[in-house]
Amino acid sequence: MSLSMLKMYISFAGMLFLFLAIGFILLSRYKLKGALAVIVSILAYIFLIIGALIIFYIVLSGPTA
Repeated sequence: MSLSMLKMYISFAGMLFLFLAIGFILLSRYKLKGALAVIVSILAYIFLIIGALIIFYIVLSGPTA
């Protein structure tokens, strides 16, 4: 597998984490109450941070040869 394909799959994982974060944040704000909402929102923000770091890394690593 080439480096370009590997970076593409890693960026897909980052985008998936960002979409999961959006879904979990909406779920915790509008559908859940109490401690479960807090747990889901913490999980959502963890996904948001990990996804952002992955995309940030992919963008800053530049083009592949």
